[in-house]
Amino acid sequence: MREWNETEREYGRERSIAAVFEEQVQQRPEAVAVVMGERSWSYAELNRRANQLAHYLRELGVGPEVCVGLCVERSLEMVVGMLGILKAGGAYVPLDASYPTERLAYMLADAGVAVVLTQERVAAVLAEPGVPVVCFERDWEQIGQESETNPESGAVAENLAYVIHTSGSTGTPKGAMNTHRAIGNRLHWMQQRYQLTPADRVLQKTPMSFDVSVWEFFWPLLQGARLVLARPGGHQDPEYLLGLIAREQITTLHFVPSMLQQFLAESGVAQQCQSVRQVMCSGEALSLELQERYFEVLNAPLHNLYGPTEAAVDVTSWECQREGDSGTSVPIGEPISNVEVYVLDEQLRLAPVGVVGQLYLGGVCVGRGYVRQPGLTAERFIPHPYSRVGGERLYRTGDEGRYRADGNLEYVGRADQQVKLRGYRIELGEIEAVLQQHESVSEAAVLVHPNEEGHKQLVAYVVSASETQPATSELRQFMQQRLPIYMLPSVFMFLDAFPLTTSGKLNRKALPAPDSTRPELDREFVAPRTSGEEVMAQIWAQVLGVEEVGVHDNFFELGGDSIISIQIVARARQQGLAISARQLFQYQTIAELASVATVAETTDAAQGDLSGALPLTPIQRWFFAQELAEQHHFNQSVLLSVQQPIDTSLLRELMTALLRQHDALRLRFTHTEAGWSQEIAPFDADDVPLTVLDFAHVSAAE
Repeated sequence: MREWNETEREYGRERSIAAVFEEQVQQRPEAVAVVMGERSWSYAELNRRANQLAHYLRELGVGPEVCVGLCVERSLEMVVGMLGILKAGGAYVPLDASYPTERLAYMLADAGVAVVLTQERVAAVLAEPGVPVVCFERDWEQIGQESETNPESGAVAENLAYVIHTSGSTGTPKGAMNTHRAIGNRLHWMQQRYQLTPADRVLQKTPMSFDVSVWEFFWPLLQGARLVLARPGGHQDPEYLLGLIAREQITTLHFVPSMLQQFLAESGVAQQCQSVRQVMCSGEALSLELQERYFEVLNAPLHNLYGPTEAAVDVTSWECQREGDSGTSVPIGEPISNVEVYVLDEQLRLAPVGVVGQLYLGGVCVGRGYVRQPGLTAERFIPHPYSRVGGERLYRTGDEGRYRADGNLEYVGRADQQVKLRGYRIELGEIEAVLQQHESVSEAAVLVHPNEEGHKQLVAYVVSASETQPATSELRQFMQQRLPIYMLPSVFMFLDAFPLTTSGKLNRKALPAPDSTRPELDREFVAPRTSGEEVMAQIWAQVLGVEEVGVHDNFFELGGDSIISIQIVARARQQGLAISARQLFQYQTIAELASVATVAETTDAAQGDLSGALPLTPIQRWFFAQELAEQHHFNQSVLLSVQQPIDTSLLRELMTALLRQHDALRLRFTHTEAGWSQEIAPFDADDVPLTVLDFAHVSAAE
């Protein structure tokens, strides 16, 4: 095991993230750095704006070891905010605007945030933060007056880079602290291993409050590549992601396994992902079945990564094998550079190869601990018993695993009540603690159960404090005010008493699994009244694993969540109904959803005649920018031999229909002094380019 932890590499880790980014600005000032929709900024423009924000923050007292809250939607401003905070020397604290106000207030106080950066459309969720608030829209005119030069931040590798809050077993989140040195080592290793180039385009779709977002943001920007931002909420929409990948020619992206499974179920994945050259997977255990499915669909390498928030994103890596592995699960691989992974027993002794123990992490990756929680930090960050230099620490992950004979690690499970669900780390004890705060709840327990479709969901077991049972909608609303949506139970089950072990403790294994009958809801069952409602009710019943669904039943009270919403959208589209995941969150009953659902587009749907000038797409702009010597290089011709007589009138009718329906066949590209442009020629049924040459009556010699 000690040989497998000989991972020392010299990366020159004494520079801050901002300093490395500034080197790329010097090398590629006019190259596109970040793109979102139709907006894009060059490296020089991004650096200029980040510098102005950094100087402004410095005047507000931001410097090394000062935390700045960042509460913004995914946008170009989000990237400016992160870089501006780091350039000022501070550490950013992600504040997800979808979190309850009470939780955000706790995170602000817990991290000791000195300033908050936000946008007008989300600022309301912060209530009264008690610290200066800088709003991009409101204050940028003043920020834009600041110096455009790189500031002297004073930040060094040992300084704090960010604080990301994770679920805590005591009922409140805990803030994990990481330094520039730890994340810098992770990014340097990633570059050495996966070789990003300026031609690469990396998709950023992970919420900022999830630590995978750290490498999504900074890896491309530190290598001169292009960072492509998904729209807010876009990470939950496989159809949108497919279009974005094809349009922006994405080469590198990340999925948690549960989302990867939904993504691969979309039609056209292989065709639209031809630009993808590598996919990273982490956040949950990757199954052998999903690995096999991936290689059935895509040819790009798949990498399985593992790491907790307390240790700078990822600490092990494994390249998945197309032929599969002889083990029972997909390995999490070997330690990355300058990282140590030990498998220890309860007495902190090295576990033999093949024997399960708890995973402990050492090396550069280990974070500082939890902000303002010295007791918990001392409990989880322990003295390193195998340190060669002294004074080092190991992080006790709570994960169980084992080393294989080839030096690769296998993840086995958890040693406590923490779970990973849809990539989020959740302490079941935090959910139980919040649920027990409700006046109508005497006892509460939360477990993870798979539904009939195999989808994992949180199930809450409740013993009422009185004979009157609280409504599930009441409990859900109570918890929604205190917990993020990914921590809300999908199912509530009411019991008269909890099963106990012989020692009088809760017997979690004896808690019943949810059944498939309609749960107890605070509304009567109303059957579907229209064909659209009938179709929707059948889809909900199938995906949610519920026998009976009424038109006024709430999607989330029936057990719905973000991953299930993706399945609902996909199956509805197959049945000819067009809805979006966002609509499902907005219109949570079948009656409401049916009122906004539209007929899904099909290949024979009439779209009308399109014509006129159009802006070039990013791919078209790139193509013409190549200034190829042979502009017609990509033209194609096809020769077909037909074995039966051709009806030329029918062929003309067919070509006429094609030209009317497919406006792309009428595209014309023109080059002028102003550059390249494109225009769709008006449809003209009398101008179908069909020429018929009949040689049936001509001799062979002629």
